[in-house]
Order: sequence, then C-alpha cells, then structure tokens
Amino acid sequence: MEAINASIDFDKRFYAQDIAGSKAHATMLVAQGILTAGDGKNILEGLDTIAGEIEEGAFEFSTILEDIHMNIENRLSDLIGEAAGRLHTARSRNDQVATDFRLWVRDAIDDIDASLMTLQGVLIGIAESNAATVMPGFTHLQAAQPVTLGHHMLAYVEMFGRDRGRFADCRTRLNESPLGAAALAGTSFPIDRKMTAEALGFARPAANSLDAVSDRDFACEFLSSGSILAVHLSRMAEEIVLWSAPQFGYVRISDSFSSGSSIMPQKRNPDAAELVRGKAGRVIGSLNALLVALKGLPLAYGKDMQEDKEPVFDAVDTLGICIAAMAGMLAEAEFDKARMRADAGRGFTTATDLADWLVRVAGIAFRQAHHITGTLVKMAEDRSCGLEELSLADMQSVETAITDEIFAVLGVENSVASRTSEGGTAPANVIAATAEAKKRFLK
Repeated sequence: MEAINASIDFDKRFYAQDIAGSKAHATMLVAQGILTAGDGKNILEGLDTIAGEIEEGAFEFSTILEDIHMNIENRLSDLIGEAAGRLHTARSRNDQVATDFRLWVRDAIDDIDASLMTLQGVLIGIAESNAATVMPGFTHLQAAQPVTLGHHMLAYVEMFGRDRGRFADCRTRLNESPLGAAALAGTSFPIDRKMTAEALGFARPAANSLDAVSDRDFACEFLSSGSILAVHLSRMAEEIVLWSAPQFGYVRISDSFSSGSSIMPQKRNPDAAELVRGKAGRVIGSLNALLVALKGLPLAYGKDMQEDKEPVFDAVDTLGICIAAMAGMLAEAEFDKARMRADAGRGFTTATDLADWLVRVAGIAFRQAHHITGTLVKMAEDRSCGLEELSLADMQSVETAITDEIFAVLGVENSVASRTSEGGTAPANVIAATAEAKKRFLK
C-alpha cells in the first residue's frame, strides 16, 4: 500500500508551489483573524526554512508521509510545533494539490514560451541570411516549385508562433485559484479567496468548489498544446534527417548534434533530430494517458487523479530538451546553397510559372495552359533538358502565343522572385516577413 499510495517521488517537484500556496493561505488566515499573528509569523518563517533545506538538498523526503504536502507539514511541525497543525485550517489536500498543479503548469508554460521564442529567433536569423537562397519546395516529397530557404524557415516560425498562442490561451484558462474550495464543498471559515488568488498571481478564484478540486482540463489542454508542438518539432526534425542525408545534402549537422557509427567510420548520423522525432510519441502518449485516467471519474476527487502529474512532468521535460536541441542544432547547421540551388531546377519546378504566364500574358484559360505546359514538359523530358533550355521555336510549335518574354519567368531565380503575393516566397517578401516576425515574436 505504501508503494502504490505514495507520490512523493514525483510530486516533490511541487515544493516551491506548495510552499507559496501555504504562505498565501497562512497570511490570509491571519488577516481574517482565523490564525494569530504569532502563529502566522512562525509558519511563514518555518516554510522559508523548509524551502532552503529543499533547495540545498538537506531535506529528507519520506514515502511514509505519502506526498509533498504531508512531508512539508511534518517538517514544519518539527520546526514550530503545534502551530504547524493550524496551517491546514480551511483547506484540504484536494484544493492544495489542485492549486500547486496549476501554479506548476503556469510556470512550465512560461519556460516553454521563452524557449520557443529562442528557437524562433534562430529560425528568423537563418531566414534573414537566406532570403534569396533558392531551394526546391516539395509536395508529396516530390520537387514542386522553387522556394527560398528563408521562406521555408519562416513556415516553422509561424507554426511555433501558433504553439505559443495555444499555450498562452491555456495559461489564461488555468489561471483561476482552487485554494479555499477545501475538500469539495468549500468551508465554513470566513476565508478570503480573492486575497489568496491575488497573492498567487491568479486572475480570480475558481467559481465552483466541486469543479475547482476535480478540474484537470488545464493539464489536458497543456498536453494537447504540447502534443501539437511535439508534432511540429518532429516534422522539422524529419526534414533535417532527410536534408542531412547524402542523397539530399542540403545541410550538415555539427559534431555537437550528430554521431558516428560504431562500425562505419564515414557516417554522420543526425541523432539529435532523430531523437526529437522519436520523443514526439512520448508527449502524445502523455496526453492519451491523462485522458484515459480521467474519462470515468465522477466528481469530485478520486485517488486516480494522482496519475495526472507524471504525464505532465514527463511532457515538460521532453519538450524542454527537444526545443533546446532543435535550437542548438539549427544554430550550428551549415546549409549547402549550391546543392539546393541545383536541385531547385530539377523536376521541371518552373512549369507552374510557364502555365501562369500563359494565363496572365497570353490570356489562355488555365486548364488549357495546364495542358500546353504538360506538353512542353514532356518535350523537355524527352530531350533531357530543362524548360528554359527549349528554344522559342520549340515552344511555339506547341502554342503560337508564346513569345520570348516567357524566358523571364523560367529559371528558379525568376520563379521565386515572381512570387510576390502576400505570404509568398519572393526574397523581398522574405526580408519583409523576417522584420515583421521579429516584431511579432521576439519581444
């Protein structure tokens, strides 16, 4: 029973939040005349002593005492005697743990937001330096149209920006204080829940005592946002794995973030990227684990809810290391611009530019222009040359409306330069977009 019941091995991570909550509660009890000023002073000083002991590694945690709350209360009793027992007046471990958990997740969100801003800064820096670096853009992992490396990097800046927005929304919704809800029904003591909420930085007290102690929506929402972030990190990691392979050769990962083979001395394995890709499954699994744990629980509190913390702790640790690894890996990455430029023209990636020209300049309906372009692509394919290498006469044999102006849109540099629509890949757009991204995200 001790082994299955104890949570101290993992919920000791709540110590700072638990002490902060207890100090706010004690201060409120004194202000309301429920505790004497002397007891309140002793409690606050004792809690400060315990915080110091934990931070210095001198505190002895006990599984017999089950959790962080009882471990701290027991030590407080050792330090100040009977007054320690008065701290728990007008509260329960139910509202106490709910408060601790919200405070901890709130802090975790702030840390993740700062880390994501750092990663965005790395990506924006790469984008700014490579606004005109041409590379192939892919659909179905087939070369589709030329884009710029800067444009590609800014796509992930937007993804991570949405991730930050989701976490910010989660933070706003979780920022209600359960403290004072007690076990489930509130308390008969004349407490001031607004005072404790304000002291702990919450926007307001939770409105319903039953909901306050049983709600774990915030943890599910956090893990949902974390899972989407993990998928974004994994998609980027997958591209780094592909791009670093000799068959692509677009990027070289530094020795700090890659490794050799135990048997093949020529190998440079993108281990950091592969681990980021692999760890996405852990975060998604954490979300699933919590949802399954909660799905059959009636109100208000059940011991099953002890299982809510480890998935969140693991997800926070996993996301933290993945974001840091991705930022470090990209900051040291070296891109082969010549290789990307060469591949950008392979696979007739400017075919759409030819079709667009036929519509825009020659006034041909797009479906007909699409057919004409397909015929010219087949001609170039048969001759093992690029579209820009066909002669004007060759092109006019398929469509007489084509003039030598067509060559201004063929070629990968011309292609990317022409994509000036809002959000497009033109180098001028990318430069403007990096400046705007700095304003939106790096503040």
